[in-house]
Amino acid sequence: MRGTCGAGKSDLALRFLFLPAGVLSARPALIADDQVIIRRSGEQVTASCPPALAGKIEVRGAGIAHLDYRSGETELKLLADLDGTAGEPRYPESRHWEPVLGLPVQRITLDPFEISAPIKLALLLQDLFANSVD
Repeated sequence: MRGTCGAGKSDLALRFLFLPAGVLSARPALIADDQVIIRRSGEQVTASCPPALAGKIEVRGAGIAHLDYRSGETELKLLADLDGTAGEPRYPESRHWEPVLGLPVQRITLDPFEISAPIKLALLLQDLFANSVD
């Protein structure tokens, strides 16, 4: 997720991470909060966390929380730009892609404070993983 300071990145991440079990085929896990290392590995873009920040997420008003996290690299499948004023079309005509380290990554815009935002992320990721080719 990308956005300015206070855009709701960590808030949306928390709501996504604590979706009820079974919403996604695999339980979501924290990769990184605040800083992410991205690199190209063949025909994939991967994301990982700087070691000093592993398992830590900022919870506004409560400080730093420690969560279970996924260590190592994971494939970057989706960029979510957080903008409460974006007004995405009701039925997008096409998917949007953005080059990241020379490879296309799907990009969406979300209002992070919509009650349905974590469910929208879950549906999009479920679709992306179901349609990925190994």
